[in-house]
Amino acid sequence: MTQDSMTPVLEARGISKRFGGVTAVNNVSLKVMPGEIVSLIGPNGAGKTTTFNLVSGVLPPTQGQILFEGRDTAGLKPSEFARLGIGRTFQNLALFRHGTVVENLLVGRHIHFRYSVLESLLFWGRPRRDEIAAREKVEQIIEFLEIEELRDKSVSQLAYGQQKRVELGRALACEPKLLLLDEIVAGMNREEKEDIARFTLDIRDEFGVAVLMIEHDMQVVMDLSDRVYVLDFGSKIAEGTPAEVAADPVVLRAYLGEEAEHV
Repeated sequence: MTQDSMTPVLEARGISKRFGGVTAVNNVSLKVMPGEIVSLIGPNGAGKTTTFNLVSGVLPPTQGQILFEGRDTAGLKPSEFARLGIGRTFQNLALFRHGTVVENLLVGRHIHFRYSVLESLLFWGRPRRDEIAAREKVEQIIEFLEIEELRDKSVSQLAYGQQKRVELGRALACEPKLLLLDEIVAGMNREEKEDIARFTLDIRDEFGVAVLMIEHDMQVVMDLSDRVYVLDFGSKIAEGTPAEVAADPVVLRAYLGEEAEHV
């Protein structure tokens, strides 16, 4: 089966978002195919985070359609997006700082719990099985992210790069089919960036998870991406392979201004 004949994991069709008289996202279409790493780039204020909020269900689109594995997501709550198989990290860390690493990762498992309050009080049968399965999954993620020595530490005690790994782990704990990474390497040093890049490739290759990421670090974008979409002032101005986008004069002007005409 060719990629063209496969159903996209995510497809946005002409989505727009207006806040009063301000159009933050304007008629943007994009797709992420199974097994792809796709980047969404653009200057500050281009509408990237709003687009993420739309495709993850945080905000409803003013117009347009969002499909996940061919299913129209209109009317779904953010928690239902997560149950469909969308995991997300945030540009600003959204961890429980006074919880341990294990406790933060277990939060990502809650969408898989299906038992009642009474069953949880009895802690027998399904609740017990779900709890055991959740802890096994969390231990697998801890090993995968190479944070075994941090498992019982409070998140508030961790360095910034370590906290970023925990946030990535929490997104993985929900067993996503699509992982949304919002500036995952921002604020990291070179070694930390290389580690996250390696983990991202392994998430795609070993777990079969498609990835859509917002990223300002162009080296990371060029190294990891199969395809790239470029936004500017809320509109899509280019798409293609990293090499195609890097050579696009429209993209160069968006990033560099009129100077790009003389590059």
